[in-house]
Amino acid sequence: MPFEPLEQYQQRQKNLQEIEKLGVEAYPRRFDFTHTPAEILSTFGPRTAQELDAQKVSVKVSGRLVSLRGHGKAGFAHILGQGVRLQIYAKLDVVGERGFELYRLLDIGDIIGITGHLFRTRTGELSVWATELQLLAKALLPLPEKWHGLTDIELRYRQRYVDLIANEKVREIFTVRARIVQELRRFLDARGFIEVETPMMHPIAGGATARPFITHHNTLDIDLYLRIAPELYLKRLVVGGLDRVYEINRNFRNEGLSRNHNPEFTMLEFYQAYADYRDFMDLNEEMVRGVVQTIAGGLTVHYGEVDLDFSRFQRLSMREAICHYWPANAGATPTVAELSAPGGPRSVTERYNGSAASRSKEANPAASPAGLEIKFTDGELTGQLFEKVAEQHLIQPTTIYDFPTDISPLSKVRKDDPTLAERFEIYVAGMEIGNGFSELNDPVEQERRFAAQVAQGGMEVPKQVDLDYIRALSHGMPPAAGMGLGVDRLTMLLTDAHSIREVILFPLLRPEANTRNEAEKPGGN
Repeated sequence: MPFEPLEQYQQRQKNLQEIEKLGVEAYPRRFDFTHTPAEILSTFGPRTAQELDAQKVSVKVSGRLVSLRGHGKAGFAHILGQGVRLQIYAKLDVVGERGFELYRLLDIGDIIGITGHLFRTRTGELSVWATELQLLAKALLPLPEKWHGLTDIELRYRQRYVDLIANEKVREIFTVRARIVQELRRFLDARGFIEVETPMMHPIAGGATARPFITHHNTLDIDLYLRIAPELYLKRLVVGGLDRVYEINRNFRNEGLSRNHNPEFTMLEFYQAYADYRDFMDLNEEMVRGVVQTIAGGLTVHYGEVDLDFSRFQRLSMREAICHYWPANAGATPTVAELSAPGGPRSVTERYNGSAASRSKEANPAASPAGLEIKFTDGELTGQLFEKVAEQHLIQPTTIYDFPTDISPLSKVRKDDPTLAERFEIYVAGMEIGNGFSELNDPVEQERRFAAQVAQGGMEVPKQVDLDYIRALSHGMPPAAGMGLGVDRLTMLLTDAHSIREVILFPLLRPEANTRNEAEKPGGN
């Protein structure tokens, strides 16, 4: 037998056999309900016992059995449906001998249908007085005891179906997630954007810097890459005259797991012709505020130990952020002018490394310096300094803009400073939730940057230049701005979830250690 606990599984099998002896179908094809448990409680909850007695309300309702207790020739139970519990009352002389015998053979977890009328018990609980019971699905496995106190978080993710049954907060997270996606669509649809679908298997990995997953198409005999971003396809559509497009897309990046990272994740990515990154900074702040207002009912969201205020977004350039959050014990605070000068980021990095080494030796003389490598370009060092010095301090909603061109291969450069790209990112609670920029539409410059990426090498950069994308740009793409917004991370913020796995229904996990052989699996021989 493949399942645990063995004794309970066997007992439920016996109950199933006894139920079938009664002539009851264990897995019928349909049930015509009149109300859900939630509808019953919301619609008839205000009615008094006297009102329910004076005017009987007939209902047919279904749900999963979550409590069961008998009192001789009568019994009470609770069903769960749409996250709401509803009490039922079954009595021998009302449901009949066959119906009450079915009631006695039910187990916690069974899905049942009840026909009857509403009444209030002596304690005032709104309940269904059952006149007929119907088994809709027999549960051969029990719900885990004390599921709410289960410390094995990974088991919750593996058995999300049970997690959703037992934990109302989990159900609420994914209800909120669905509402967030609806609100994002509503916002963009109202502004003339159209939703599109682009390929999930790409002949060339591109659109972002990340290690891809690789698969193989047998008929064509070619390797393909699961998309790391839909960007290059969406911009092809802008070339084709679709001036405002968006896609709510699944992306796949062959990277590590962390509190904020899952190899499969959801992004909203959208593009607007004739706009630039400052237009999109405004647009995205407006969109996020609107979603927060709708979901939270206000612009303040409690997350962990802090209250996030979405009524305003702090704006800092990346260089300003480094200066603003420079550690007090890391030597002289740099200036924007110093970070802007040729070689300036290198000297600032060396200063930071010197203080880091000193602090490390003071804390632990045997420790190695906790500094940054200085083999990179000025722009790359600026990005690393930002991540090391500023990023963790960006708790309140913040827009960081003017990224180094060296780390922004798809962005337009600033006309007055070619070392900077017209790019921004949105940070909340110390994590990035969105990335946008003025799109580079010069095909010659784009090809040069792609070629430089390929020459750089490494697992996270494309292995070849996407010449079809260059050809598309060569037909002329209007000035445009684009943005990618992390749906998973936004959901984390609005549900007070502190791991991305909490907001993904089936996050990627390592295989279970005690895997069964094929003969032991359900359906095996």
